[in-house]
Amino acid sequence: MSQSTAGAPARLAILADGQLTYHDAKTAFGVIRYGTDPVVALIDSANAGRNVSEWIGEAHSVPIVATLDEALAKRPTALVIGIAPTGGLLPPEWRALLLQAIEAGLDIRSGLHQFLGDDPELAAAAARAGVTITDYRRPPERRDCAVGRDHLPGKRVILAVGTDCAVGKMSVSLELLRAAREAGESAVFVPTGQTGIMIAGWGVAVDRLISDFLNGTVEWLVEEGEARGDWLFVEGQGSLDHPAYSSVTLGLIHGATPHAMILIHQPGLTDHDFTHVPGKTFPLAPLPSFIALHEAMAGAVAPSRVVAVALNTSLIADPDEARRVIAATEAETGLPCDDPFRFGPERLWPRIRAAVDALPWVDAG
Repeated sequence: MSQSTAGAPARLAILADGQLTYHDAKTAFGVIRYGTDPVVALIDSANAGRNVSEWIGEAHSVPIVATLDEALAKRPTALVIGIAPTGGLLPPEWRALLLQAIEAGLDIRSGLHQFLGDDPELAAAAARAGVTITDYRRPPERRDCAVGRDHLPGKRVILAVGTDCAVGKMSVSLELLRAAREAGESAVFVPTGQTGIMIAGWGVAVDRLISDFLNGTVEWLVEEGEARGDWLFVEGQGSLDHPAYSSVTLGLIHGATPHAMILIHQPGLTDHDFTHVPGKTFPLAPLPSFIALHEAMAGAVAPSRVVAVALNTSLIADPDEARRVIAATEAETGLPCDDPFRFGPERLWPRIRAAVDALPWVDAG
């Protein structure tokens, strides 16, 4: 079965000390925006006294505190590691705080590549305290090779793809999911990363899989998604031309065999997120050629089409300028375009739905 986190609601404290940026703390922001468990505090000594709403809007009010003791005063039951660093290792300076949290009776929830549940010191402390350490990137026991599974009649599979990492593939998928459900559709989010699993309570972190089983596990995740709904929004990972993370994107495309794809792009970015290697730059591809590349790579296994572009306009302060960029992108690509997080998904979703339903390879069921 898939990684599952079903259970009684928890009261969460999130640890992002010294790393409260849109890029570094994307797990923290994702859990606060879309998770179902209440978040009572975020720990970041650099911004103590402020509120997370300053970063992600008034609807998401979470106080920022300097220490675990201050967070404990708000009665959390679990501590979430709120960062997703390159390499996925625990910052060494956080170990003492985790031990303190465990001794205080908090479960630990981590999306790092470094499995905290396998750490002898942390595991022993958790056993003494009677708490649970959950590693969301731990792969399932099953090992699936792709079998070329066909989609069930009446199902529609949409994969989010991006021009870079951390541009909003998960957020766009969740916003479109909301719009589809509000329109009366049977829709489901298929999580493929640690933050998505924390939010949805099931899924597999596909960037941790053995490569031989990547496509097959994604194929199985889509099968599971089809049992849950008719419209599937498959969370994307990486980008197809990223020098470090292209393989997981290709595995998602060929494993999910999506009927359609939505391309997510952040205007203002010119190079791939590769800052951990000083002096190395890899420019982003022009959107029309990148769209054609996705359709060609998908078509090697099954036909698929990019049916819309979703922009992350967070680097553009002026909303009128953001709307101008959206209109220009629509003209450049010839595809429906909007920023579904900033301006809502209601305008984009009907156009996506119509485009997918019109595809010749979609079985109406």
